[in-house]
Amino acid sequence: MSEKKQLRWAVLGTGVIANQMAQALRAMGRTLDAVGNRTYEKAEAFAEKYGVKKVYRDYHEMFTDPDIDVIYLTTPHNTHMAYLEQALSHGKHVLCEKSITLNSGELARAAKLAEEHHVVLAEAMTIYHMPLYRALRERVASGELGRVNLIQLNFGSFKDYDMKNRFFNRSLAGGAMLDIGVYALSLARLFLASNPDQVKSFVQKAPTGVDESAAIAMTNREGQLVTAALSLHSKQPKRAVISCEKGYIEIMEYPRADEAVIVDAATGERETVKAGRAANALVYELEDMEAAIRGEGDMLLPYTMDVMELMTALRNEWGVVYPEEEV
Repeated sequence: MSEKKQLRWAVLGTGVIANQMAQALRAMGRTLDAVGNRTYEKAEAFAEKYGVKKVYRDYHEMFTDPDIDVIYLTTPHNTHMAYLEQALSHGKHVLCEKSITLNSGELARAAKLAEEHHVVLAEAMTIYHMPLYRALRERVASGELGRVNLIQLNFGSFKDYDMKNRFFNRSLAGGAMLDIGVYALSLARLFLASNPDQVKSFVQKAPTGVDESAAIAMTNREGQLVTAALSLHSKQPKRAVISCEKGYIEIMEYPRADEAVIVDAATGERETVKAGRAANALVYELEDMEAAIRGEGDMLLPYTMDVMELMTALRNEWGVVYPEEEV
């Protein structure tokens, strides 16, 4: 694709992430080309708010619209696969909100479709695109901190105990793993030499049967360890610690982090590393997606597939199954 061609974006959905995406394009000096939503009136109001050029009366039209190059899917997890199949089959590049699919089988099918139709498929995982993580990976790769030995991750929110909301609703693919666990495991995968192949865990379920809280321990063939504590009903800091031989890296608010502290193991000296801005998280995602479409970047789909493999195995172990997965 020519570098001079401006890619034409459509968004499916008009919720919080769709609003952030429209704002990110505006920050890039751009506007959305099209919007679709199950409720037309909401799409119309969204278009008026952001100056979107086209509103679909039937949102399915975006999948076949010749004037659209790339689609951002912002709908609930359990709707993603049906939309991915339509978009990818019609040659659209797709950036899809996390979690990209319900399970690894769905993702494998989607990845195959993307390959067959020569388009880019990617999960909108902020961690993979924040400048801070590029800087930290460079520091780790340089060897100055030594080998990564242990990664500790916390992510806990206190959600009202309403079994009908999306966090606990089985029919909306609720549960901690697909909602917040995906961030923790994605960060871990970014700093591991290979995907964990041994996993132990404990889970507490909500009355609906979805995973409410979990404690997870993992290791890979290189002997690197990961521990993660997740909860949708207990507040925790979004805190990550990457422990190396010669020091450790501490990151707060890690899904969109723009600052980290590196602590020297021998001297205790603390160094603050800053890169990018948390407020620009979606700008970085969109820029990287466009670079990947032009063949100039990488959206790390293999890492996304590794993380989905772990999440699927954990849910299978816990017996957390969604209606779409029932045989």
